[in-house]
Amino acid sequence: MRPFWKLVLSLGALAVLAQFVRPGIPTKPATAELQAPSAVKQILVKSCYSCHSDERRLAWFDQIEPVYWIVRHDILTARSHLNFSTLGSAPAAVQRARLFEAVNMIQLGAMPLPQFVALHPDAKLTAQEIAELKAYLAPRTIAPSVSNPAAAGSSQPVTLPLSLSAVQVEHNGLPLDPSFESWGLLSTTDRGDNNTFRFILGNDVALNAARSGNITPWPDGTEFAKIAWQQELGLDGLIHPGRFVQVELMVKDARRFKDTDGWGWGRWLGSGLKPYGEDTHFVGECTGCHMPLRGNDYVYTLPITLASLKRQEIVNNAAAVLPSGLPWQPLGWRVITMYVDPKTHTTATLFGNNTAMQVVGHGEGPAAQALSYPPGAVLALVSWAQRDDPHWFGGRIPDRPLAVEFVQVASGRNEDTYRVFEGDRFVEAHVEAVAATQRTHFILNLKQASLP
Repeated sequence: MRPFWKLVLSLGALAVLAQFVRPGIPTKPATAELQAPSAVKQILVKSCYSCHSDERRLAWFDQIEPVYWIVRHDILTARSHLNFSTLGSAPAAVQRARLFEAVNMIQLGAMPLPQFVALHPDAKLTAQEIAELKAYLAPRTIAPSVSNPAAAGSSQPVTLPLSLSAVQVEHNGLPLDPSFESWGLLSTTDRGDNNTFRFILGNDVALNAARSGNITPWPDGTEFAKIAWQQELGLDGLIHPGRFVQVELMVKDARRFKDTDGWGWGRWLGSGLKPYGEDTHFVGECTGCHMPLRGNDYVYTLPITLASLKRQEIVNNAAAVLPSGLPWQPLGWRVITMYVDPKTHTTATLFGNNTAMQVVGHGEGPAAQALSYPPGAVLALVSWAQRDDPHWFGGRIPDRPLAVEFVQVASGRNEDTYRVFEGDRFVEAHVEAVAATQRTHFILNLKQASLP
């Protein structure tokens, strides 16, 4: 017998033997299935339950080795991320957040897995089905009332047992960079899927890369900090940052983090800044979530910049359009807080110059009371229209600038100067003395978003 045919027969024998090496795929009845309208559930069952449930839904060709081994691995991995057979046991807010994330993965083309759809074309969602899922999730719940109703937008103080430089490193060895609070703003996000606000800050490397458009890919040394607060509905009808939730870091070092696409990941939770996860496996959640944006160097944020990039939308040019004739350029300043007006679908961010930031700190004091800014401090409240975040379903980001208000603090509080620039050309508007005093008081009394 020729060697070729011996090889063919040997491979055939191995293929037959492989059919008997079949580790199981656990199956069991649903214990707490997701509760949703029948139309929504039908879509999920058709397109998601094969991998994201405890049911066994294998086609005949899925059971042929070695394909079976691949299918088994994908199913067990999928269940660990999202299991519709048990999701119903989670709090309603968690269920809703997981559905938002699932729809986001679907609209970005990451789910169902392309290789799965190639063999199971019925699993692919139609545009109408995606629209139906979005419509089901679209109504935003009203943010919870303030825990301290005495002052709108008030935040609970944060007291840490450790200094930032002494916070425990993440399980993968990534330390929390204690300088993150002084980084500049890349963008803000209003997350309606989980009722949080987020500052996305960048170190100098990240800021310079965003300003120059050098973000494809982001350069080594880039660091992002994503800081999250729970939203609180104030007595003024505005939604303010409330309880501090977490800070996440994303650090670019192609050599050090070559096994995770060049990025190091970390997350620290609550006022004690506890490292996220039980071990290094938490990184899988980070890389899995960011995988749909691998063509954008795994970055969701559209930085606010005037840099021009001739490709898909990866920067936010619209929000950066402030005229050069303003007395100050606040987008380069550090941030103090933000809020959203749900009636007008606008968002505003409060910036401070270096003098103002001298009294903006961390810990229990500044977050619990209005700040007393020294003479020479300048505050800038920039207001934008909002638009949907094209990278994250459920999120909203700044769009077209609407107004910039400045308050310059003088030695005597009655001598503070208020100026506002608004309209298409940001012409300085005349404001009556009473209205100017009211706006000055409002801006000076905005509480800082509490930081650890």
